Amino acid sequence: TCFFFSFFKTLVGHTIIVELKNDLIIEGVLHAVDQYLNLKLRNISVHDEDKYPHMISVKNCFIRGSVVRYVQIPKDHVDVPLLQDSARLEAKQLKEASKH
Repeated sequence: TCFFFSFFKTLVGHTIIVELKNDLIIEGVLHAVDQYLNLKLRNISVHDEDKYPHMISVKNCFIRGSVVRYVQIPKDHVDVPLLQDSARLEAKQLKEASKH
């Protein structure tokens, strides 16, 4: 989780799309993220407003990390080599920790 927390912190200030487990899709600017991967979004819009009319007037929201199904991020905000190196490093650390 530390790996994802660090990664999401680099996306603060950028627009992301969050799909929730209840199928609600929210697009907005990531304002904050915490160690539980809870997200605060600003300037949100909801995909399929006809299905969720009560969300039209909502402009900012807090999303509990446990209800997130997917997060879509702009391709140009992903440093793939850095992400791969970080994933390998975390996997190596977990493997070494399990030996002790």
